[in-house]
Amino acid sequence: MRVLVTRPAHQAEALVRSIEAAGGEAVRLPTIEIIAPASTTALHAVLDRLPEFAFAIFISPNAVRGFLPLVRVRGGVPAGLRLAAVGQGTLRTLNEEGFDEVLAPLERFDSEALLELLPPAVVAGKDILIVRGEGGYKKLGESLNARGARVVYAECYRRVPPHQPDAAILARLRRGEIDILVLTSIEGAGNLCTLVGETGRAQLLAMPAVVVSERLLQTCRELGFHGDLRVAAQASDAAIVSTLRAWRAGQNSL
Repeated sequence: MRVLVTRPAHQAEALVRSIEAAGGEAVRLPTIEIIAPASTTALHAVLDRLPEFAFAIFISPNAVRGFLPLVRVRGGVPAGLRLAAVGQGTLRTLNEEGFDEVLAPLERFDSEALLELLPPAVVAGKDILIVRGEGGYKKLGESLNARGARVVYAECYRRVPPHQPDAAILARLRRGEIDILVLTSIEGAGNLCTLVGETGRAQLLAMPAVVVSERLLQTCRELGFHGDLRVAAQASDAAIVSTLRAWRAGQNSL
């Protein structure tokens, strides 16, 4: 089974290995690059007042990797600052960075599940920092503000389309040499539609795909994807591979 992996290059290797270990061919085509923010003025202003915050919520592994080095240069995480994670990958990255006491959901790894751990009684009147990429998802911050928190954003990276997409892989995609897509972000799905161009758009939109959330599923439908779209139980590599196996089993039974 030939699987197109669209994660950023520096985040794709574990999934690639898992697909190959299961007998598939992982075809790498990053649809997002992670780069530094256009300006760091606002980011450093947030760092100056870091001890004022009760919680720092990390939206993604990229948020952890982009923010913690800046914090460590300034002496490290303040003693009273509690760290929280949206997503299993973000939690794992914080653990790898040496933080074991992290507030995170135990089952559903999304912002809604994290909000259940942050009721008004916990956050009202508190300064809360959300560490994310530029122009990130707003619902979490809006919900916390509605609960009486004072939310500030630390935007420590940007997501941009790939500067030099692999033309050979795009040609394979247009020739129908890919069996199924793995889409892990809204921006990445939109960028893939742009990368294939008008000549490859119809074929792409008819392809089956594994996505990692209901929100991404809805976005794919809005983009025009009309093939067999499967939602993985989580955004983890194991859940994605399990969903790929289930799709493959269905194909073999036809």
